[in-house]
Amino acid sequence: MPRKTGASRSAIEDADAVETPAAMPAQSTERKRSAKKASGSLDDLARTALKAFLIARDAAFNMRDLLTHSSRMAFLAIKECEKELDIIERYIDERLPAAITRVNEARARQLLTSLKCTTDLERIGDLMMSVAMRVQSRTAKMAASDVRQLVEMSAILREMLDLVYRGFVDLDLECARKVLQMDKDIDRVCHGLFQKHLIEQASENPSSFDVILMAQALERAGDHTTNLAEDLYSLIEGRSLRHAPKKRAAT
Repeated sequence: MPRKTGASRSAIEDADAVETPAAMPAQSTERKRSAKKASGSLDDLARTALKAFLIARDAAFNMRDLLTHSSRMAFLAIKECEKELDIIERYIDERLPAAITRVNEARARQLLTSLKCTTDLERIGDLMMSVAMRVQSRTAKMAASDVRQLVEMSAILREMLDLVYRGFVDLDLECARKVLQMDKDIDRVCHGLFQKHLIEQASENPSSFDVILMAQALERAGDHTTNLAEDLYSLIEGRSLRHAPKKRAAT
């Protein structure tokens, strides 16, 4: 059965304008109320970013059903995930500039991380949708071995997304390390598919090109998930891993 968590669109679109407690004098009761309301709005941005993790994870979860059973419901679930990730990315992108001018450095780092994460998650949604479209448009049945390896890649991706989500909820650096280590697993399966189908492509098998593009999309989704792990590391440690060797970061 397709699984769909999804964000509450009405809650996102009806959110309050962003303010901040730091800008409000302590002696004003009215401003205290405004500050409390503002704090909730800032928290809403972080909560909305966390919802995006669950939506992307659902897209990866439904990919298995789509690949193994060509499920129409799974395809529609992935399509809805992609739309909701677009909405969330736009929501945070539009509200973050006003929010970030009214907070301290630690809070600004959290808000910037939310923006970077939703950008990567939106891209993961796009990549999942590109795979889903290719699966739906195929007329020939995929080889069982290809389905098995693509399902393995989507399962690894789902686990990576689940780990990085839990890492952000608990501020757990170990989750980031595990995700960085798992990146090589999704790369390994992808490279195996590439080697097989590049040979078949040389033999003019037209279906091989589709499988290569699906594997590439899932591998790139894994790369975006490692970006999320690096953002978690940066949020906790206060330093970036973007230019550090992956092996050192994963240890």
